[in-house]
Amino acid sequence: MSQRIALGFGNNIDYEIVWNAETFNKLIARYGICDAELDCRTVIKSERELVVSILSFVKAGRGGERFVADSALIERFASRFQKKITLGGTPVRAAIAMSKLGHAAALHLVSMNDEVRQLLPPGCPWVCSNPRDSHYPHLIVQYHSGASVRANDINILAPAANRLIYHCNADNIAMRLHVNFADLLTNARALLVSGFNAMQCERLLIARLESLSDMLDKLPADAVVFCEDGGYYDARFRGRLQETLGPRIDIYSMNEDELQEQVGARIALDDARSILAALGWLHGRIPAKTLVVHTGQWALAHGGGVQQYAAALRAGVTLATTRFCHGDGWKRADYRAMQERLPIPASARFADAVNASRSDACCVPVAAAEPGNATTIGLGDAFVGGFMTALAG
Repeated sequence: MSQRIALGFGNNIDYEIVWNAETFNKLIARYGICDAELDCRTVIKSERELVVSILSFVKAGRGGERFVADSALIERFASRFQKKITLGGTPVRAAIAMSKLGHAAALHLVSMNDEVRQLLPPGCPWVCSNPRDSHYPHLIVQYHSGASVRANDINILAPAANRLIYHCNADNIAMRLHVNFADLLTNARALLVSGFNAMQCERLLIARLESLSDMLDKLPADAVVFCEDGGYYDARFRGRLQETLGPRIDIYSMNEDELQEQVGARIALDDARSILAALGWLHGRIPAKTLVVHTGQWALAHGGGVQQYAAALRAGVTLATTRFCHGDGWKRADYRAMQERLPIPASARFADAVNASRSDACCVPVAAAEPGNATTIGLGDAFVGGFMTALAG
């Protein structure tokens, strides 16, 4: 059974912990952590280093994705907090979002267990490359603007809301591809490529990309290949994927943190000239037809023929903002209501500046919304789900 949309390739279980400042304060005191140690580049081999990493990102108000040395570390740390168990990975989160809008997608999975079976959206055909059940949970840390931590000499007040992802997932690291997934691509209008950022062996990555290239031959000639970036274990591997798949990629998509990581500099998200310059520079290095950047303020497509993606950009930011306001419990009526909201004024000015200055750029602003309890988990995945739904027609 082929679907109009196919989503690959990794998946997992998420432990979404509930932020608890008191617990963090106790851990800071227990491990004697001081402010001078805070560094987002911290290598995580112990619980102490995990706490240092989390605090570093919260202090900066940034989101990120990092690897830990052992999955047991995630189990141990998560046990200190209240948590919710959900499905993780861009393909499955995007599929869940699409299903709420009445669209089924074909899925490639690498992990299977009872929790995955229970939480997968109904009506989605899938294949799993792992013949055995496995369990490698990801830790999801969501914090709100103004989240505070005060212990020792540390006094943090988060300048913005964001989310962090920590994992050590053997299934995603191996990223085995199931040959039968090709059979689900024969009538697809679009394919999502994601998840290769977790891989740690260059030789294995190249082999997987070669197998994926063979699968792409099963796609219809006019199908859109949409590649979503991520936090790479080895930054060089991002370049490998771009070089290998670049000519086959129609859209290469990233969030603001991933854009800035690739450019190697912090960029003001309200500075249209700097954003366009960065994308122009990056487009000379990524051989994809179109680059997409999605943020909490706007989404932008850069490249030839970008106007064809205006509706998809709008659907992406609408769905992401709907999730931002309503979390997992959002309904189709919430999505429709979000479509009617006026945009953030500053975002509208940014989008107007981009659209007026360039014919090879298309920008849409995010709707103004002030939720009482904002969700920062899975917003990029929701953007992908909305974008892909628009491509499904």
